[in-house]
Amino acid sequence: MKRLNIPNLRYALACISLILAGQLSNVNAQNNQSVKDTSKPDWLLNSASYKAAIYKSDKDVILENGLTKRVFRITPNVACVDYVNLINGRQLLRSVKAEARLTINGKDYEVGGLKGQKENAYLLPEWLDSFTADKNAFQFVSFDIKPISPYIKWKSKFWASNNQQPTGKMVSFLYKAGADELKGLTVNVNYELYDGLPLIVKSLTVQNQSDKVFKIDRVVSEVLGMVEEQSAVVGSPEKMAKPQGIYLETNYAFNNAMRYDLSDQTTHWKVDSTYTSQVNYDYQTPCLLEVYPDKAPGIELEKGGVFKSVRTLELLMDSYDRERRGLAIRKMYNTIAPWTTANPIFMHLVSKNDEQVRTAIDQCAATGYEALILSFGSHCNMEDTSAANIKKWKELADYAHSKKVFIGSYSLFSSRKISDEDDVISPKTGKPGGAFFGNAPCFGSKWGLSYRDKIKNFYAHTGFDIWENDGPYPGDVCASTAHPGHKGLEDSQWRQMEIQKDLYRSLNEKGVYINAPDWYFLDGTHKIAIGYREVNFSLPRANQMILNRQNIFDGTWEKTSSMSWGFVPLTVYQGGGAEAVLEPLNDHLKDYEQLMMQYYGAGVQACYRGPRLYDTDATKQTVIKVIDWYKKYRDILNSEIIHLRRADGRDWDGILHVNPSLKTKGLMMLYNPSKKEITRTIKVPLYYTGLTGTATLKEKEGVAKKYPLNRDYEISYTCTLKPESYTWVQIE
Repeated sequence: MKRLNIPNLRYALACISLILAGQLSNVNAQNNQSVKDTSKPDWLLNSASYKAAIYKSDKDVILENGLTKRVFRITPNVACVDYVNLINGRQLLRSVKAEARLTINGKDYEVGGLKGQKENAYLLPEWLDSFTADKNAFQFVSFDIKPISPYIKWKSKFWASNNQQPTGKMVSFLYKAGADELKGLTVNVNYELYDGLPLIVKSLTVQNQSDKVFKIDRVVSEVLGMVEEQSAVVGSPEKMAKPQGIYLETNYAFNNAMRYDLSDQTTHWKVDSTYTSQVNYDYQTPCLLEVYPDKAPGIELEKGGVFKSVRTLELLMDSYDRERRGLAIRKMYNTIAPWTTANPIFMHLVSKNDEQVRTAIDQCAATGYEALILSFGSHCNMEDTSAANIKKWKELADYAHSKKVFIGSYSLFSSRKISDEDDVISPKTGKPGGAFFGNAPCFGSKWGLSYRDKIKNFYAHTGFDIWENDGPYPGDVCASTAHPGHKGLEDSQWRQMEIQKDLYRSLNEKGVYINAPDWYFLDGTHKIAIGYREVNFSLPRANQMILNRQNIFDGTWEKTSSMSWGFVPLTVYQGGGAEAVLEPLNDHLKDYEQLMMQYYGAGVQACYRGPRLYDTDATKQTVIKVIDWYKKYRDILNSEIIHLRRADGRDWDGILHVNPSLKTKGLMMLYNPSKKEITRTIKVPLYYTGLTGTATLKEKEGVAKKYPLNRDYEISYTCTLKPESYTWVQIE
């Protein structure tokens, strides 16, 4: 019998295997859905054919790219009436809602929307012509379609896996005020539909063309009556499952969690009292989505003023499988925020004088490191704007560049006390204190605005390439009425957030690479901590190796390798004895090499923090060997990760990089933490490599061997791992 070898069958078979594994068992049962069209390629393998289109058809404006479809009825007002995941045919919408809602001068006004839907469990097209518009809502005027413009005009000078800006189409719906008291206010609601992604980005702008001043107390920029995830006769909305067919992010997130879902400030799943046929007896089903910042009221919009809302990313999900959902999020970031794919190889120097900086630059150049960052505790002070300080650091930057090495430095904003006049004022006490870090400066204070200007000045005049900004604005509110950057408590969070984001965007567009331990990726930062406990680096090196691999495994589900940094203390950090550090480096070459291979093998840059990269020629050659290996396989090592087995110290662990567009379509990193040799047969999932029939594997560039893929796109790979060792396997 001839074996079927149909690439277009991949996705269907992958879904079937997940269903058999129990991971998608409730999808069809809950939603009566199935894969809609298996003749199309899986977008996570090849998305080139999915092009965005926006067009008018009779009474509707339609957004469609083969992956998602969203339809707007535009008469008698605009309302979203259809929102479909074209990958699996799932309808997300159950009822018509307003396009947005503004609270102005203490009163709510809808933007667009249609009235008249009586049954809110589902929406039938034949009902639409009977719906009416609310005369007090903002009324539709016109729409405009154009190509997507880059949100950030990223200037790339570092190695990156993607140097291209995203493409697609945008439609902007213009509304004028319906209520007499709002005459002169206009609203633009914008939808960006991307090529190759089941993604729509929504935002809105409010413009004041009157002579009045309007106080904007809240902007709800997205309102969707969505199909519920879970039906329960009783139960509170906090405990009930939220819709999983859509993943949401906005560019308004903070709290140092190193994860978006814990940093989110804008997503609100609410109950819908108009949905009277729901199963929940008390109408408590969380199926009404509203997007708005919790603490951003009191924005005064003066004559000629423009208010821009948060940007809401709506990524449609076609699976409950954690890996596939993570791959979708990571591909979204790779595409719409290409700066996050930049991934320079850097050292973290602890310096006391200029000569140590020059020596470290020389060592970077000699070993293939691409960048040097002066770490915390070093002698670089970016807040010193004196001519002598600027001149000194420009000369050192010029020296680094002459060696083809980028240079950057650490600078702390928050988690320190400046003065009673400049610190955030607690609304509870009326005094400094009570901030996220206890005492912290207000970004809208004189000092905060001066800090912003000093950072810009330093980069403009020294030629530095990287900024490690510790303690970025963490969301502190400030009750001061004397700070020039905000009027009072109500607008303090929004204004400070805007100052921080504007600083990141402006530096990004000038080519500065930004490390920041908070979720500002969508406004220009490049890298965040992968997620670790700092005191763990005072533990013995053997502990650190396993913990680091756990951190890598856990920290790369929703963010890519290039979005993450790890940590390797070369000298004492957070305490610990000789067994915790690598210095003298030559005495711990085996551990030094494995720590580097763990991170570089995951595509994750670590902060190698200390005074030097090598101390002897043997150490230097070890570093060169690892860096040369990383650069040779850099493309695949910076590709997506499939999580194989989490480190537990008891047995093997490993990860698999995959990329169907490369010649090397996979690279597997395997580790044996035990003190005995082990032989294991591993099921290796190769669906996301794009391979369908056979795979050719080479361990450490050894003899090539072919393996047939089974119906689940897996192979069985047997390997022997020496005690406390690692290996890597190339897949073509």
